[in-house]
Amino acid sequence: MSMLMRSVVMSLAIAFVVMLVIFITVFMAFPLPDVSYLWEQHLFSLPFIVVVPALSLVIGGFFGLFQGITARRQLKQVEEGLREIENGRPIYLPVVSEGTEVDALWKRMKNVQRHAAEQARASQKLANEKAEDQEKVIQEMISRERHRLARELHDSVSQQLFAASMLMSAINESKDPDAPENRQLNLVEQMIHQSQLEMRALLLHLRPAALKGKSLQEGIKELLDELTQKVPIDIHEKIEDMRLDKGVEDHLFRILQESVSNTLRHANATSLEILLIEREGLIILRVSDNGVGFALDENKAGSYGLQNMQERALEIGGTLKVVSLPDKGTRLEVKVPVISMEEDQND
Repeated sequence: MSMLMRSVVMSLAIAFVVMLVIFITVFMAFPLPDVSYLWEQHLFSLPFIVVVPALSLVIGGFFGLFQGITARRQLKQVEEGLREIENGRPIYLPVVSEGTEVDALWKRMKNVQRHAAEQARASQKLANEKAEDQEKVIQEMISRERHRLARELHDSVSQQLFAASMLMSAINESKDPDAPENRQLNLVEQMIHQSQLEMRALLLHLRPAALKGKSLQEGIKELLDELTQKVPIDIHEKIEDMRLDKGVEDHLFRILQESVSNTLRHANATSLEILLIEREGLIILRVSDNGVGFALDENKAGSYGLQNMQERALEIGGTLKVVSLPDKGTRLEVKVPVISMEEDQND
């Protein structure tokens, strides 16, 4: 039954009860010889038998309206509570009548929030316990192969590109600027220069830096400094100081590396924004660029990277959201609830 129908039924029920009480009271206090006598008695210039039902309907309508407004307010509170749970924020029980349906609903919502917090805490604790061992076993194997490939590319392809760039630059300087073939030679030099930039981005991707005892903030700044030196991209950063568990820091740093790598290899961006803040009990990591973007439902090449970042966010009890449109850039945002391992141990 809808809220409107329930209010109407409540109003009619109250009106009927009030009318019945009034008639019973009148008949008991003033016995009437005949029912028609009710038409002869007037109240407010109207027959008594008409005034009583009208008054009863007014009273019932008032109580029904009050009940409907109260129910609507309670449903609004429930909706806001569900929204807070969805966003990972704590909810607080409003003042409601003990033992009512709304009170039971709020208690169930509180239980759901507690279970979600416990699951996030357990996920973060597990990620924290697995971080060091997993880093030594898996990352060592992957990093070894990546370093080998990066070393071979740097010693062969990268050096050859550098030599070709120097050779083309020398040829262009010796040529007559007005010569018809000079335009094609300049184009070749630009292509070699662009290949050098892509090779540098690829080498950064193949040799990802690890935190190695540094904090997340120190690792991010070191990564951005290296990008500034090797890649011509405008970087804006806002990094707040905060204390995080090692497992959370490692996963957030890997997500940032993967996102920046995707930007350098696929976005063709000229500007990159990095945001790391703590707001309302949530750690927020946001990476935005002004690149070519992509259609999320048609993404093929970066699907593995996005899946990997999604799994890392879930392992620490967080959420990952990617917004991208063709020619509009891409924004990646990770939100992780702040749950300290020290508090968990004290509990």
